[in-house]
Amino acid sequence: MSLTICNVHFTQQSEPIVWLSRPLAKLLKLGGRKWVNVKLGRETIPASVRTIKRSGHHLYVSAGIRRITRIPKPGRIYLHDEQEGEIQLGPLVGVLTDGRMRSPASPFGDRTEFVRQLLKAADKRAYFFAFTPRDINWQQETVHGWFLDSGGGWVRRVVPFPDVVYNRLPSRKAETGMHLTSLRERFVRKRIPFFNWSFFNKSDVYKLLDNDPEAVRHLPESVNNPTPERIREMLEKHHFIYYKPSAGSLGIGIYRLTYHPRRGYFVRYRRDGHNVLLRFNKFDSLMKMLRARHGAGLNHYVAQQGIRLVEIDNCPIDFRFHMHKDGANRWVVAAIGAKKAGRGSVTTHIKNGGSLMTPEQALNGTFLNRTGEVIQEAKHVAVKLSEAIERNYAHTLGELGLDIGIDSKGYVWMFEANAKPGRSIFKHPALKEQGRASLGYILEHCLYLSKFLNTEGKPDA
Repeated sequence: MSLTICNVHFTQQSEPIVWLSRPLAKLLKLGGRKWVNVKLGRETIPASVRTIKRSGHHLYVSAGIRRITRIPKPGRIYLHDEQEGEIQLGPLVGVLTDGRMRSPASPFGDRTEFVRQLLKAADKRAYFFAFTPRDINWQQETVHGWFLDSGGGWVRRVVPFPDVVYNRLPSRKAETGMHLTSLRERFVRKRIPFFNWSFFNKSDVYKLLDNDPEAVRHLPESVNNPTPERIREMLEKHHFIYYKPSAGSLGIGIYRLTYHPRRGYFVRYRRDGHNVLLRFNKFDSLMKMLRARHGAGLNHYVAQQGIRLVEIDNCPIDFRFHMHKDGANRWVVAAIGAKKAGRGSVTTHIKNGGSLMTPEQALNGTFLNRTGEVIQEAKHVAVKLSEAIERNYAHTLGELGLDIGIDSKGYVWMFEANAKPGRSIFKHPALKEQGRASLGYILEHCLYLSKFLNTEGKPDA
């Protein structure tokens, strides 16, 4: 088996022919062979083989081959010969996404720029394209996908079903319903790896890890759909808890509930762009306010133990660990962003007045010369938590966003896990390089899933 990068060229001959430079034919052991199967994604066609006298690794593909296999463009790409008598170009990777306010210049709305960055990062190593659920033709097993042209503009090409699908549908709403459930299952039935199956609900993650001893020690006490009596018990035990929607995001709908034995009950939350603090003498009055605001919606809430986190200027700090699977199928920490809560805010979200900084900036004031040691321990725990989520989850994962807290003793806590993490932390100037590394990990893991790897489990240069 060989894996190499080669230069693909297009010719005008109508017959199904491929020409290989002599060094490439020698590497693939095709020097004396007359026929070979040429494969792209899920499409294969037999072709006659000829060699040409040229140095380097070059492959010339006739128009007859292109018409059947739908090779999207010439240029540098991987060439793989896992099976004898077959050469495969690729990998062909589809990024499943969507967006509102679409246009030809911005086909995925506000998701377009991320998709563009990903496709550019994979250029000259893989055929990455983006598509929406509407672009799939199940009968012909093709996708009408969006590629980047040589000038960075968008162009559409019909290609076979890909080797891998990376799910970046932008919201829970976009991936709910029988149609989307069927879409995912149909790809899996065709043995096409489909990773990042769906968004997590907060309660789902706690249930997944509830019986995993390696993970549960890093989880604050969490109760799904708690009764008022259970909320009262947790407040008396922990003195403050977070009360948040199971399927929430961006800090929307989160309350911080606090109990002072002599002063009563306090609640902090965000309303109309402002932080609100209310006090109640009685617990029943607190619950009455929550019911008035949410009614039956409180049936989809989680109560979570509050943790006294490290602080700067009396404002708590938590961390987003952006995790990826790499080319060897191992979990790695791609980046860490520290988020300082705005004064009086329930959460550290930037939109709620929070600020972004590096982990060193966040921890130096508390741990001084132990900061590096604390960060390394947190990385170790983040990898172990990612492994625990994966082994208890039924579908393929390749990316996670872990919301991590560190208390004043340096102990690591996980508050949430996100299956499709946002990328706002990469806007920090000190984390831009990690943002590029994150895109590289996505490419590497797609190479792993599509088996475009050498014997060491790594892509060739």
